Amino acid sequence: MQAYQVTAFDAAPELIEITCPAPAAGQIAVRIAACGLNFADLLMQKGTYQDTPTLPFVPGLEVSGTVTALGETVTEFKIGDRVAVFCGQGGLAEEGVFDASRAVRIPDSMSFEHAAALQIAYGTSLVALDHCARLQPGETLLVTGAAGGVGLTAVEIGKLMGARVIAHARGADKLEVARAAGADHLIDDSEDLRNVIKDLGGADVVYDAVGGPVWKAAFRATNPCGRLLPIGFASGEVPQIPANHLLVKNLTVIGFYIGGYMKARPEVIQQAFATLFDWHAAGRIKPHISHVLPLSQVAEGMELLRSRASTGKVVITP
Repeated sequence: MQAYQVTAFDAAPELIEITCPAPAAGQIAVRIAACGLNFADLLMQKGTYQDTPTLPFVPGLEVSGTVTALGETVTEFKIGDRVAVFCGQGGLAEEGVFDASRAVRIPDSMSFEHAAALQIAYGTSLVALDHCARLQPGETLLVTGAAGGVGLTAVEIGKLMGARVIAHARGADKLEVARAAGADHLIDDSEDLRNVIKDLGGADVVYDAVGGPVWKAAFRATNPCGRLLPIGFASGEVPQIPANHLLVKNLTVIGFYIGGYMKARPEVIQQAFATLFDWHAAGRIKPHISHVLPLSQVAEGMELLRSRASTGKVVITP
């Protein structure tokens, strides 16, 4: 089978032929139909991601496809089942072997592309906003990087949860994507973020995927007793948090990493996926996919993420 393999952190990954192993006990083999790209894939290729696998490895954190073989002890799936797998690695290939515990069946009404695009971005936003931040109807939610893979889902889910949503992004085209997802107010990256948010009454919950100066401005415009979620650092700068400001304004900063929850609290992620599948079936959410590319164009897909030229998700279809 073909796979996009990382063999060194200082060299470009290559599309090569490798052999897919047979599934061991507790595993399933999947013919991969779609793989969602994530910013974490870029970090893995540089060796800077917190869960970077041992070399050599195949990136690709979330896939969908069809079960082709079962390892011993696997009884919850059968050959031919359509599944989504939050695999963590191995998705950028024609086939993969994954732990059955990381897989869920997908309904016939859901496309493979939507199933691959839904897991990490929507799962991150739902658990972060509902389980962690306890976002309430009528509260004001600020989403930075609001046209990106996770940011756009936070806009959509925040609106579903009854919040007033402020979307921050770069450029009119990206802001229009956020508006279409339900944003009530739009802030261009060229504007004074702190002052505009304060003019809008401040933020009760901040969902920040950017970091750097954007985080600092959002932090200073958060209302007393507000909650802040540092989801990612696309700017490349991890901000330092002044604890004295937390004290004075009674602020709460909540770290959230979906991979960590998958290990420590898998039941929370499984419940979130069940909710998201129900919402998708009811037409309440619809993944925004700006690019669908073949496996031969993974490098182009990664560059779309690196240059922030995409909106929503980029999906690879082996």
